[in-house]
Amino acid sequence: MTKFGELIGSNIPVLIDFYAEWEEEDSNNTHGFLRDVAAALGDKAKVIKIDIEKNEILANTLRIKGNPTFIIYKDGEMKWRQSGEQDANTLISLVQQYV
Repeated sequence: MTKFGELIGSNIPVLIDFYAEWEEEDSNNTHGFLRDVAAALGDKAKVIKIDIEKNEILANTLRIKGNPTFIIYKDGEMKWRQSGEQDANTLISLVQQYV
């Protein structure tokens, strides 16, 4: 959890995609668009994927129930959270609000 605290404590926005590996296989790489989101945001934000099966304690602590779940943090504070598929442009616009 200490590493997670350091990760979200950043003074730039951090977009986290909580996903399950089995979901990635079934979705024909729909999360590949996160590379596009990261490229569009450049060094103005961090884009991170966290596998909920490999990080069960964290997922339970954050009450991650739906896959995928996207959360934006800045300065250690949750700014936005949504479960379900999102498109790249929506995520870029949301993160840019906190730059």
